Amino acid sequence: MEFIETTVSQEYKFKGRVINTRVDQILLPNGKPAEREVIEHTGGVCVGALTKEGEILLVRQFRYPHRKILLEVPAGKLEKGEDPLEGGKRELLEETGGVAVSYRDLGLMLPTPGYCGETIYMYGAKISHFTAPRPDQDEFVEPVKVPLEQAVQMCLSGEIIDAKTQVCIMKLALLLQQGVSFSGQEE
Repeated sequence: MEFIETTVSQEYKFKGRVINTRVDQILLPNGKPAEREVIEHTGGVCVGALTKEGEILLVRQFRYPHRKILLEVPAGKLEKGEDPLEGGKRELLEETGGVAVSYRDLGLMLPTPGYCGETIYMYGAKISHFTAPRPDQDEFVEPVKVPLEQAVQMCLSGEIIDAKTQVCIMKLALLLQQGVSFSGQEE
């Protein structure tokens, strides 16, 4: 069976700083017409950074759509055409002051593929030292260090509910359990 849906037309409903929204008229694989609502996003990056003591760096921040303070790995929106690894380094430094000695590609994550085109690039990192955090002017975050084993339990108990953070923590924990080194790309 063929699964591809064919775009007939696109109508933008909103063009913003972070997202664009559109409604597409499509043809389903069986030839019948349908409609798809799509959010366009330039993509994001997140970094699961580990200290020498085996702690993961998280940030505490208020997330307006959910009206909650969440614990998340350092992350941010990529600028159009920005190299994801460079974006990850930038976000890690801005939000935590952390500087990593090495990075390891943890793959991609599609957080909501049913209606949003966002791709999140995930990296693991080994922290070498800290400088002062440099958050954006509209960014209010508090860096937090949590032992990785405790962060895993926080994911399982529902204390950490952000999807990219859960995936990043679990991947790091499993890779370390398998003996994988984090001496990937040098900074």
